[in-house]
Amino acid sequence: MSFIKPLAPLALALAAMLASTGLDARSLRVEVNGLVCAFCADGIRAAFARQPGVSEVFVSLEDRLVAIALEPGQDISDETTKKLLTDAGYTVVRVERTEATLAEIRAEAERD
Repeated sequence: MSFIKPLAPLALALAAMLASTGLDARSLRVEVNGLVCAFCADGIRAAFARQPGVSEVFVSLEDRLVAIALEPGQDISDETTKKLLTDAGYTVVRVERTEATLAEIRAEAERD
């Protein structure tokens, strides 16, 4: 089993890389300024629906929140997320990756 020892650093590096890419996240929570109407929400949902790896989008105008559900094993970069929103005229305050499902994020927003 002498071949396992040389592979250990590679396995650790791969695990760290995957963790840093967010591939284990289920959703993105994005705090956004400038959301004012249902038309805003519809436009955001449509823009993200065209992105590979995105399964569903929830927008809460009251909470200034865009939540993006990722398909299993898929991701959308922070840069792409920010670009889609800033190109549409919004200001991105923060992007957070989370293990919470979109249903959990929606329920939390509706409680507030």
